[in-house]
Amino acid sequence: MSTDDFAEILMAQPRGFCAGVDRAINIVNEALIRFGEPIYVRHEIVHNAYVVNELREKGAIFVEELDEVPKGGIVVFSAHGVSQEVRKDAQERGLQVYDATCPLVTKVHFEVVKMCKDGFTVLMIGHKGHPEVEGTMGQVKEGVFLIEKIADVECLPFAADEKIAFVTQTTLSVDETKEIVDALMRKFPNIVQPRKQDICYATQNRQDAVKFMAPQVEVVIVVGSKASSNSNRLRELAEKLGVPAYMVDSPEQLQSQWFEGKKRVGLTAGASAPESLAQAIVAKIQEFGPRSIRNLEGVVEDITFSLPKNLVD
Repeated sequence: MSTDDFAEILMAQPRGFCAGVDRAINIVNEALIRFGEPIYVRHEIVHNAYVVNELREKGAIFVEELDEVPKGGIVVFSAHGVSQEVRKDAQERGLQVYDATCPLVTKVHFEVVKMCKDGFTVLMIGHKGHPEVEGTMGQVKEGVFLIEKIADVECLPFAADEKIAFVTQTTLSVDETKEIVDALMRKFPNIVQPRKQDICYATQNRQDAVKFMAPQVEVVIVVGSKASSNSNRLRELAEKLGVPAYMVDSPEQLQSQWFEGKKRVGLTAGASAPESLAQAIVAKIQEFGPRSIRNLEGVVEDITFSLPKNLVD
């Protein structure tokens, strides 16, 4: 009997937590251990409902604004980063801050500040309202403009010879960003690019894993929450490659008809989705019909980020 006769679940490699997400969650857990509850977290620490609910059960309180935190309270900034205005507000309120901003997002923050100091107008490629975009654009008072789509490039009022630079939201699709970057370079031939591409290694690796997996399967399941930008991009990428794709963040969201007549199911997980949740979803898929599990080859990530010094000390 050939392998084709067996129903399988193909597991993308890599999938799930990236180093920045792992660090952010560890910061909240460490703060809870050291100081006890409540620990306040500004915005969802990462965009995953399962993770947020798990931390909430341990005593974390998630808030959108710092005026919800008692004076002198302990607050963790989410992995997406915050504006300078938020940092100033925290200081004025006497809050004890532990910063879980992903170091790769922090790198973009430094780039924006330096470019503006050097007299550049900075264009931020990203999604309006996303906390990472708000945090990055909020590193300076003025001089940063948001670009969401190619049409926005055509509307820019700047001359071709002005000092223009750009940065990107780290969790965007590589292909989507390339189209906008190409449009910017056509309009501004002398535009200054970041020293390193701002789409993070984890986003790139997970998208490459889906590109490798998609031709081998008949349906793709992405483990991730609706608010997760990188998870949404994985689903969109699978669909662009011609494979039906569904995004779920609990086993109960799976629908049996998605798998009817499908021999090979592909599964991946966004950078904010834990492996324990992915495995629970795999187990639920197996309830719809027996399937063996096969881990695909792919990049093995060994990057780690240290905890903030003020928390370790």
